[in-house]
Amino acid sequence: MRTLNFRRAARTSALGAVALIASLSLTACQGDDPEPYDALPSASADSASKTPAESAGSSGDKGTAAPDADQGKDSTGSGSGGGTSTTKPKDDSGNGGGSNDSGDAVTVTCTGANTKLSATEVSRPVNHVLLTMTNTGSKACNAYYYPYLKFGEAQSVPNTFEDSKPQAVVTINPGESAYAGAMTSSADGSGSNGYSTKDLEVSFQNRDGNSDNTGSSVSVPLSKSVHVDSSLSVSYWQMSMDDALAY
Repeated sequence: MRTLNFRRAARTSALGAVALIASLSLTACQGDDPEPYDALPSASADSASKTPAESAGSSGDKGTAAPDADQGKDSTGSGSGGGTSTTKPKDDSGNGGGSNDSGDAVTVTCTGANTKLSATEVSRPVNHVLLTMTNTGSKACNAYYYPYLKFGEAQSVPNTFEDSKPQAVVTINPGESAYAGAMTSSADGSGSNGYSTKDLEVSFQNRDGNSDNTGSSVSVPLSKSVHVDSSLSVSYWQMSMDDALAY
C-alpha cells in the first residue's frame, strides 16, 4: 500500500510539472505576439493637417536621411518579395542595436536610414500605386501606422483607409518587406482638384504616431506620371501586397 501511494504521488508530481512547463511555454508564446495598435499612444491631433515635411520637422529637402549604425549592407533586391515578421518589439527607443537586459533582440523604427522604398503603378485595382519598403538594416524595424505621402506640391497628407488598420504593428526583418497601397484618384472621376505628377516624397511615423525623430522625407521615383485628385488615400503598412491593394 505504501508503494502504491508513493507511485501515485510521483505521478501527480510529474503531471504538475508538465502543466507548469506548458503554462510557461504559452506565456512565452504570448510574449512574442506582435504589438497591438490599441496599446500604442494616440497619434497627435494635428499630425493629419501637416504636410510630410512639416510633420517631420524638416525643410522639405529631398533625399534619404543620413545613414546611422543600422544602415547595414545595401539591399540587393527591388523589395517585391519576402515575408514579414510579427515578432513583438522589445525596445523601440532610438537606433540602438544588440539586445536588452533580458537578451531579447532590439527592434527599431523603420525610417529612410534603414529601409529602401520603391513605388509601382499597378493595373488592378485601377489608379493604385504599390509602395514597397524593404529593410536594408541589420535589425528588425517596426513599420508604424501608414506612410505620409506627398505627390507633387500637395499641401497635406492623404486620407487613410482606416479599414486597412491591422491588429498589430508590422515588424520587418532585415531583407524583408512591408507594403502600402495608395489610391491616387477616383475611378469614376468624382475626385476634384486633379493634377499629374512624377514626384513622390514619403515620410515615416514613429510609435507615437508622428514624424518626430524619423529623419527627412525620402524621394521615391515614379516611372511615369500619375493622376492625383482629392480621392487620394493610403493604407496602413501591411504584411502582403494583396492586403495593401485590397482598398
